[in-house]
Amino acid sequence: MFADHNAHIVLKIDWSDLDLFGHVNNVAFFKYIQSARVNYCESIGLTSINEKNKLGFIVASTNCTFKIPLRYPGDVKVFSKIEWIKNSSFQLLHVIVNDNNEVIAESIDIVVVFDYEKKIKTNITPELKAKMEAQENKKLSAG
Repeated sequence: MFADHNAHIVLKIDWSDLDLFGHVNNVAFFKYIQSARVNYCESIGLTSINEKNKLGFIVASTNCTFKIPLRYPGDVKVFSKIEWIKNSSFQLLHVIVNDNNEVIAESIDIVVVFDYEKKIKTNITPELKAKMEAQENKKLSAG
């Protein structure tokens, strides 16, 4: 469906995600985005927040543009891809679709590579960049 989004995750809509109007509350979308972000980072080996000598990440910003209401029951699919990389950060684009493959929301994350042992941001290593490019099946450039 989204040929240029090489990562995706399927999530079940939970009853607790609903608001008084019977559709999924906007807060739940950020949980879906978080799950997609973590899934993507795990796919490139950027997972650790507690292991020495391993890098993790922090979120510098996130936003979501809502297109149409999402209703219970069902699943959502979140498709993710890297749009650009810089020295220590990268931008993830997410497209959230419902069971009918309708785009219900789009999101942008700015993710910073972080050394939790030193408590500082750190540059994207050549090895990490290579994993990102392998995941994306393309060369990545600065945005």
